[in-house]
Amino acid sequence: MTELDALVTAAAQRFAQAHTPADLENAKAVYLGKTGEITQQMKALATLAPDEKKSRGALINTAKQAIEAALNDRRQALADAALNAQLAAQALDVTLPGRQRGAGSLHPVALAWERIESIFGSMGFEVADGPEVENDWFNFTALNNPPNHPARSMQDTFYVDLNDTQGQPYCLRTHTSPMQIRHATAHAKRYAAEVAAGGTMPEVRVIAPGRTYRVDSDATHSPMFHQVEGLWLGDNVSFKDLKVTFLNFCRAFFEADDLRMRFRPSYFPFTEPSAEIDIQFQSGPLKGRWLEVAGSGQVHPTVVRNMGLDPERTIGFAFGCGIDRLAMLRYGVSDLRLFFDNDLRFLSQFPATGS
Repeated sequence: MTELDALVTAAAQRFAQAHTPADLENAKAVYLGKTGEITQQMKALATLAPDEKKSRGALINTAKQAIEAALNDRRQALADAALNAQLAAQALDVTLPGRQRGAGSLHPVALAWERIESIFGSMGFEVADGPEVENDWFNFTALNNPPNHPARSMQDTFYVDLNDTQGQPYCLRTHTSPMQIRHATAHAKRYAAEVAAGGTMPEVRVIAPGRTYRVDSDATHSPMFHQVEGLWLGDNVSFKDLKVTFLNFCRAFFEADDLRMRFRPSYFPFTEPSAEIDIQFQSGPLKGRWLEVAGSGQVHPTVVRNMGLDPERTIGFAFGCGIDRLAMLRYGVSDLRLFFDNDLRFLSQFPATGS
């Protein structure tokens, strides 16, 4: 065995004794590094005659290639061992069924929202949508709730650090009632033209569902909540129409034909007279209890005038109720905050489609 053969054998043995990539790199440096055995052999060629240098150089290159082959074999062996150890530690049972992405569903408040729109749509009500950041005129003043009016304390809200053209701060709307004004004023010119042409006042029949905001938070109140506002104006729209409309809605929404309803006198600045609406179930866990679900009343003449309409010719009613409140009663939820906790254990209990 020549000196170079012995060097190759020694290198292969040392590589085989390396049990980690770091040990292997250290062993590599001994033979193939800048000061390693092969490098020293190459430097020694300078002292040889030209003929000897050629033959000796060929032998050294052959030895170097053999050492590199042994090094690569050991690298591969260590990589294979590491992979096998990882696979053994993370063993998978390939006979298990595959994991599937679960089907999503609508939020219970969204289910109630869709149901409300569907029921009122069947009764001829349009759906209106408007901004959640309102100015003082639409949110308060146009609804007969002027600055410094004591009723404003009932709707403490969040204000935005930005003023409108009148110098009044913008706020997050406290109800969807501003859509009464926005929708009616958007159509007032058409209504006036039809009346001037000898026709009758076209009816305004609209609901406005959406997000609203007030500084309030407990088991039955949230700083952000959902409300639906209803408005029906015409030549001869009365409290009887309000009662029939809302009773039919509640019976359809709760699927309870024997549901009862009552009005209690109340106060709202934008209606006169005003009433709270209570309902009573005749069966189920809430049987016999009177539950408040909405506020309502005949639209105040000032509000009708602010819509650009004539209160002497136009009369009607408005109502407002919480979509979250209706969803709580329909689905038997006792704490409003559950709707906003995003707990899938709670949300997965509701149907994938409206029902």
